[in-house]
Amino acid sequence: MEQLKKEVQVKILKESLNFTATKEEFLNILRQVSPGTNIRTAIEGIVKSQKGALIVVENSLVNQILDGGFKINARFTPQKLMELSKMDGAIILSKDMKRINYSNVTLTPETKIPSNETGTRHKSAERTAKMAGTLVIAVSEKRHEITIYYKDIRYNLRETSEISRRATETLHILEKQRELFDEYLAKLNEVELSNEISLDQACKVIQKGKVMEKILKSQEKTLIELGKEGEALKLRIKELMHGVEKETDLVIKDYTNLSLKKTRSLMYNLTYEELINIKNITVALAQKESNKLEEIKGWRLLSKTSLEEKEIAQIIASLNRLPSILNAPTEEYRKILSEEKANNFAKEIEKIKNN
Repeated sequence: MEQLKKEVQVKILKESLNFTATKEEFLNILRQVSPGTNIRTAIEGIVKSQKGALIVVENSLVNQILDGGFKINARFTPQKLMELSKMDGAIILSKDMKRINYSNVTLTPETKIPSNETGTRHKSAERTAKMAGTLVIAVSEKRHEITIYYKDIRYNLRETSEISRRATETLHILEKQRELFDEYLAKLNEVELSNEISLDQACKVIQKGKVMEKILKSQEKTLIELGKEGEALKLRIKELMHGVEKETDLVIKDYTNLSLKKTRSLMYNLTYEELINIKNITVALAQKESNKLEEIKGWRLLSKTSLEEKEIAQIIASLNRLPSILNAPTEEYRKILSEEKANNFAKEIEKIKNN
């Protein structure tokens, strides 16, 4: 019997070499243990009661490395989990984390699996996660920390207050950046409508747009980890980011000498520090600082009208440059568009010019 168990573990160990978590899998795990969920309420309660715990989400491979314990088979509640944490051993939850299946279980993962942990509980947690490809949560009794392990990932959950503070700081930074973005955009409108094309002004808009995207991307885990506790804050951030990516892409489309896709790719690879330097934006546009642009296509301004993208493309192909488009008589639009659309477009252009 013991030999059979050993053979099964060797088989599992070979399979576990393929357990590499994707980014989306990890972010989904963060959502499952975020503040406001029952599991987070339970593990934070364990921390406050100064107890430790080892919690494993069950799957077919986990069942092969369990030894002893008691069958619970009860509906999951935070209170039940906190009470069971007073016992030694691991607590086994169902795959959907809605039931508590076992408690006081000994985990027997393969000791050959490498681990950088020092404590017995955390070593067992890391090896179980790597070997079974499942979520394991370790609560440290001495350090009062919560560590999650999923496949090959180890992550320390932060206190809700710290997460909220980080998210609030991000909000304040984005608010300031949005003010500058709108200010630079208004100035760009002014120079484009007066036919004083400014590469420098366009770069400032692109820079702010990309900096905002970079800031938000860097705080992606924080906002997900905040869970239901930060719904209002996340809604405000969503409002601040509204239209930023689209407007930035349209500026790029007007000023790049490359394709939009290629320029976006170049800018995506710039670090935050590199984005701060306007020269790097200019290079990504395949422009030179000394360039004196005399004309642009006008994708951004024309996108403020009711025309579809293919119709804007037709207007640009026929009239070539923004000043010609803005100052053309309605008859010129009628050669390209239907009479109704041409009339509406003429009115919209006049409104843009007068705002």
